[in-house]
Amino acid sequence: MNRLGWESVRFLVTGATGKVGNAVARRLAERGDEVVALVRNAAKARDLLPAGVELAGGDVTDPESLRRAMDGADGVFNCMGLFEQWFADEGIFERVNALGARDVIVAAREAGAGRVVHTSTFDVFHAEAGGTVSEAAVADYSKGTAYERSKQHAEELVLAEAERGIEVVIVNPSSVYGPGPWQGAGLDRAFRDAIRRRLPGVPPGGMTLVHVDDVAAGQLAAFERGEPGERYILADGFATMRELLSVAVDEAGRGWVPPTMPVSVARGLAAAGEAVSRLIRRPPLLGAGQLTFLLWQARADSSRAQSELGVEFRPWEEGIRGTVRWMAETGRI
Repeated sequence: MNRLGWESVRFLVTGATGKVGNAVARRLAERGDEVVALVRNAAKARDLLPAGVELAGGDVTDPESLRRAMDGADGVFNCMGLFEQWFADEGIFERVNALGARDVIVAAREAGAGRVVHTSTFDVFHAEAGGTVSEAAVADYSKGTAYERSKQHAEELVLAEAERGIEVVIVNPSSVYGPGPWQGAGLDRAFRDAIRRRLPGVPPGGMTLVHVDDVAAGQLAAFERGEPGERYILADGFATMRELLSVAVDEAGRGWVPPTMPVSVARGLAAAGEAVSRLIRRPPLLGAGQLTFLLWQARADSSRAQSELGVEFRPWEEGIRGTVRWMAETGRI
C-alpha cells in the first residue's frame, strides 16, 4: 500500500533515460506501478526502459507535451536535468533545469497529481571548502557556476509553485555514479579512461558520492514519507579523485592512475580547454565548473534522509567496485 492508500499508482517520470530517472522508473515498474516516461527520443528510450513503461513523447521545455504526458498521473518524479558539464550556451541550464522544473510542477498541479519528488543537488547548500553541508544551510547567495545557479533557481520555482496547491518534496543527491544509461562523461568517462590508460592526469580535489540505486530508493522513500516542502540530502561518503580511480583500476585489474595535477595546472587546463571548446563546439576534457566542484570538496550530512526516510547508503568503495564489474560485463571498459 502506498502513501495514497492504493495498491498501484500511475507515475510520470522525467529524465528516464538518465541514470537517476532510469533507476526510479525501473523500481516503480518492478513493484507494479503504472509508469509513464517523458522522452524526447522514443526509440532510444525503448531500449533503456522495461517493456511495461509507457513512453510519452515530449520535453520539459514544451509545456503542452508535459500536459499530455501528465494526464492521469497520481504522482511525479522529476528526475530530468543537465548535470555539471560544459555547454556553449550556458543559458540552457536555466531553460532546462530551472524553467523546465517549474513547468513540470505546473503541469502536475493542473493534472491533479498528489505529490512531486523533485531531484535537485547538494550543490545548493552552503559550506566552506572541505566543510560539511546539511539541510539547515541552504546557500543564500548565487553559487559560482551556471549549473549550480540553475538548480538554486529551480528550487525557488518549484517551492513557489507548491504553494499554489501541490505537495513537493526535494531530494538533494551528491555526485551520482553506478550502473545505468551510459553518459560518457563525468565518472563514467574517468573510470573508463583510467582503466584504458587514456587519462593524461588526475584532477585535484574530490567529491561526495551516492550510488544510483540508493538515490532511487531515496526518491521512492521521499514520495512515501518525505515532508512537503522539505529537502533530503542523499549521499554516502567523500573520496578524492585519485582514491576513486585507484579503486576502479584495482577492481578492473588493469589500467593506470596518473599523477594528480597541481591546482594551478588544472585551472590553466580548464581555461584553455573552454577557449578551444568555444571554437570547436565540443566539451573540454576538464570544464571550469567541474573543477570548481572538485575543489569545493564538500562533505554531506545525510542523517536526515537516513532517520526520516529510512534510506541506507552503501560505502563508496563497494559501490565503485560493483560499477566497474558492471562496466566490464557490458563491454564499456
